[in-house]
Amino acid sequence: MNTGLILVVDDEKAQRENLAEFLTGQGHEVLQADAAEAALALVGGRPVDLILTDLRMPGASGVDLLKQSRTVRPDIAVVVMTAFGTIDTAVEAMRHGASDFLTKPIDLDQLELVIARALKMRTLERENLRLRRRLEEATGSSRLVGASGSLGQVLSRAERAANTDATVLILGESGTGKELLARSIHDLSARADGPFVAVNCAALPENLLESELFGHTRGAFTGADSDRLGRVQAAAKGTLFLDEIGDVPLSVQVKLLRFLQDHTFQPVGSDKTWRADVRVVTATHRDLVGRVKSEEFREDLYFRLNTVPIFLPALRERREDIYMLFRKFSLDFAEKYRTSPIELDD
Repeated sequence: MNTGLILVVDDEKAQRENLAEFLTGQGHEVLQADAAEAALALVGGRPVDLILTDLRMPGASGVDLLKQSRTVRPDIAVVVMTAFGTIDTAVEAMRHGASDFLTKPIDLDQLELVIARALKMRTLERENLRLRRRLEEATGSSRLVGASGSLGQVLSRAERAANTDATVLILGESGTGKELLARSIHDLSARADGPFVAVNCAALPENLLESELFGHTRGAFTGADSDRLGRVQAAAKGTLFLDEIGDVPLSVQVKLLRFLQDHTFQPVGSDKTWRADVRVVTATHRDLVGRVKSEEFREDLYFRLNTVPIFLPALRERREDIYMLFRKFSLDFAEKYRTSPIELDD
């Protein structure tokens, strides 16, 4: 069970003490306060994980407590309690960042579920923030924007992958940020000081893709007026990102498989074998398993690429990140065009 330090705030002593007794029995450490002002004093001095507060109290309301506690501890979870007649106020609290709300009289089974869910979400948000700070330290900026649990899981898996040289396969629809994730993996890895070289495999015709990847010698084909190093050599000591790997033709797949097996390759037109120390990250929006079944993609290459698969969910599957993305774009455009940021109402 995910337990934490919970602050119960209610001016009704019997209700407050009953809730505190129940939560203590669930393994939580519990503090109590009879008003918003007393609660804020406790929040300022203790690492409170979650506030369970009544909405209507003498003096400052539960919404006031929510707003002010968030200025002290932005990552604090808040669950509000309300009577049936004040549901609109509970909705207002949700707009200001409350994790959830409960209606009185409190159902203890529902309370247990709501508290567990709120604490779990807070843990995921904290982990996401930790990973984002690591990225900011490595790059000076955070590439992927969002605080949803699904994105946090993606970043956590990416961090674990970054600590190895394993080949990573990023799966997801077009526009979900696969190259941003690939760059994040590079930035978090021991190769961060090396080059990050990206190749869009779908943008190059078959007769040029092999040369683009592995280079060519002078006279290897019409127009090859001089020797040329490929992207593999350009990525030495760093990361080679192959986007749209599902579109690589079979003839190039064979040579790519060899490179993944022993890090050796031959430039087009050369009989000399070269070696390159390169970490490979790939991405595709295609169904590679389906392409393997239709014999459009080599099964042995697929298994080489699929060492660490990471699925990047579409924005519709992490809708809580929409507002954060809006704010980022709004601030970016305001800085670029020297205007005030656009605001978005509820």
